[in-house]
Amino acid sequence: MREPGGPVNDSAAPPGAGASGPGAGDPEAIDRAASPAGTIHTPVLAREALGLLAVRPGMTVVDGTLGGGGHTALLLDAVGPTGLVIACDRDHGAIDRAAVRFAGRPVRLAHANFCDLPEILDAVGVAAVDAVLLDIGLSSDQLADHERGFSFDADGPLDLRFDTSEGEPAWRLVNRLRPESLADILHTFGEERYGRRIARRIADVREKEPIRSARQFARIVCGAVPKQFPPPRIHPATRSFQALRIAVNQELKSLAIALERIPQRLVPGGRLAVISFHSLEDRLVKQAFLGAQTWERLTRTPVEAGPEEVAANPRSRSAKLRAARRIG
Repeated sequence: MREPGGPVNDSAAPPGAGASGPGAGDPEAIDRAASPAGTIHTPVLAREALGLLAVRPGMTVVDGTLGGGGHTALLLDAVGPTGLVIACDRDHGAIDRAAVRFAGRPVRLAHANFCDLPEILDAVGVAAVDAVLLDIGLSSDQLADHERGFSFDADGPLDLRFDTSEGEPAWRLVNRLRPESLADILHTFGEERYGRRIARRIADVREKEPIRSARQFARIVCGAVPKQFPPPRIHPATRSFQALRIAVNQELKSLAIALERIPQRLVPGGRLAVISFHSLEDRLVKQAFLGAQTWERLTRTPVEAGPEEVAANPRSRSAKLRAARRIG
């Protein structure tokens, strides 16, 4: 885990700062949180998540996936000047933007993985929190950064790491792994039915030239996947990009560890809400919340975005929100 004391803003809010505007469920508050300077990311299922978390003034809550800061802004409004929001992210850029945006607010920022929540809380001297929110989706700010390789048409390197200071970029995996190993990644983490065909095409291409850019990788995948009529709703390379990203960042492992560790640092009756964007994540969350000794489910089926939100923010179309309350 990165030392939370690095890029941290730990200043308390001055008197009168905090939740002086509309509440977290107010549409105007959500609109303001969605479009601040320095980010293009729009928080998904914000009203629903804040409602399920039942955040009140004076609470201490965690935003485990800071991203563009939209959910953090709403949590800050909800806890008010007497509360505290602890927000973490693996992306340096997210931390840097939030340090400027939330200066003077009751927030602690940590460059860290949310699966390290106990260590993050120890570093800031907090024993337990009232609520935790995880939005496992990819940030629009990351998609827009063509040097990171998250977008299909990016000319930059196929990196796909949330934290570019550690781990191995995706382009290295693509160029060094055996076709069988690549096919396993595409099938396991992307549920890609054409994983073996794609892996063979990758092997053929890299014999002639190394694969480096996201655009190059997307073209290779599109060339390997059979053409469909009518065209599919999602880009043919979506599952392959998802699979590589999950592998590079060990996303499912991080989520599984977090789901096991978070209850240890929630107060009795404390709440956890998780927004996921594909079936692999949602399955992990669903299974964790079935633990009757630990959780009381607040959502029997996942909450999904309504037509208005999908029309305004198409990325919300695949979002699924589940929430539970800690027992005992």
